[in-house]
Amino acid sequence: MSVRRTRTALVAATAVALSVALAAPALAAAPAGTDHEPTRRAAEAAVAAGVPGVTVTARDGQGTWSATAGVGNLKTGKPRSADDRYRVGSITKTFVATLLLQLEAEGRLSLDDTVEKWLPGVVRGNGHDGSRITLRRLLNHTSGIFNYTADEDFGRTYFLKDGFFEHRYDTKKPGELVALAMTHKPDFEPGTSWNYSNTNYVLAGMVIEKATGRPYGAEVRDRIIKPLHLTGTSVPGTRVTVPGPSSRGYSKLAETATGPTYDVTRLNPSLAYSAGEMISDSTDLGRFYTALLKGRLLPAKQLSEMKTTVKVDDIPNAGYGLGLIGRKLSCGVTVWGHGGGIHGSTSEAVTTADGRHSLAFNFNADWTGDTDAVIEAEFCGKEPVRAGHRADSDTQRGGASVMR
Repeated sequence: MSVRRTRTALVAATAVALSVALAAPALAAAPAGTDHEPTRRAAEAAVAAGVPGVTVTARDGQGTWSATAGVGNLKTGKPRSADDRYRVGSITKTFVATLLLQLEAEGRLSLDDTVEKWLPGVVRGNGHDGSRITLRRLLNHTSGIFNYTADEDFGRTYFLKDGFFEHRYDTKKPGELVALAMTHKPDFEPGTSWNYSNTNYVLAGMVIEKATGRPYGAEVRDRIIKPLHLTGTSVPGTRVTVPGPSSRGYSKLAETATGPTYDVTRLNPSLAYSAGEMISDSTDLGRFYTALLKGRLLPAKQLSEMKTTVKVDDIPNAGYGLGLIGRKLSCGVTVWGHGGGIHGSTSEAVTTADGRHSLAFNFNADWTGDTDAVIEAEFCGKEPVRAGHRADSDTQRGGASVMR
């Protein structure tokens, strides 16, 4: 259910013969009276397509169900855990959008404020003009601001093998990321089209810091993590490790989805900042989106704003709101949430509009596996039809991870 990078062609990763280390152990048993067999089989299909391991948790009226498939460590064969923490990539965006909407509800800013008002002179150059871009256009990706992760040099430095291993511990400041975007022309005139841009949410994080006088991560902790008791969720800043319990993350670090597989677990997530640095687990993500959709984090007016969507051509029957994607599935069920990808990690978290049925899961790989199939399986009972295809990737540059 994640949005694609429109300028990137999808690469259909072929299913590969699995070694003993990749063989899937038995999945966790579902609670009595609950039928999540299609979801279980979709997780198995992801492992058959080459994902080392999957962890998935769903919650509905019958309770909480969790399952794992495959392994969390290719060297040791240790299985994945339902309690695994993992990098959630652009699921971070929903947290950030929630903060800005909370600040709007408190009268501390307006989504119709311009970027220039809050960050004078930051969005300027090569046709970019922050005085013509509102905060709302940042949150729904209609700003036209160039996506810094689409810069070719940035991609070679942080997403391909040689550059990644040389620069994986670099610290990037948000102003540097925006300045890189400003070296390119805008994608379009503000408000005239739609294109996914991580730069939008780097700027949103900077606005939060300007409006509150505190790091955006501190606001996430005080306004969302602590009130909801999200014990597995964190904003790592420059911390290079993923807290335990956790699994290893794997990538091809190449332009294709074939070739060697590399452990990319350790990295400095400042290259993602408020566009995609956060860490969480499946239980916490389900709790967060459930609370959000049930109105526990935002007043009705702001939640309605968040769910007001613009059309996204890349995803059938879907629209992008303010850090939130709404999508009508094949069986007619509408789910709300976001996907996220970063080196060695592909995640999804969605819930129904009433917050009563949630799903969150993670692949510890960034080049293969069908996330749509897992969502369709859980909410529609739809069986996976084929392995090796990812219909949702805006993280892919061939087999290389690109943050989403």
